[in-house]
Amino acid sequence: MIQSVLTIGAVLVPALLIISIILTKATSSEKYVGYFPALLSFAAGLILLLFATIIDKIVIMGAGLGGWGIALLFAGAVSALVISVLDAYAQVDAKA
Repeated sequence: MIQSVLTIGAVLVPALLIISIILTKATSSEKYVGYFPALLSFAAGLILLLFATIIDKIVIMGAGLGGWGIALLFAGAVSALVISVLDAYAQVDAKA
């Protein structure tokens, strides 16, 4: 189960990063739309962790709801960190 959670998280991180980078480049530098995929992923992870404690064990692609929640939390946190660094460098370049 640990391997499937790590694999799901490793697949979700680049997907969220690509979506966030596209949204960041498509909007103005004063908007925070690029952070929304990470926030949605983090919120979905928290909801899945909540449902994992309430509902009986449900396994999807080798990981339970709690595993999916952990993978989404990991993907949201990593993509938020990376996109914040990219956004900071874009702000510096825009002001120079």
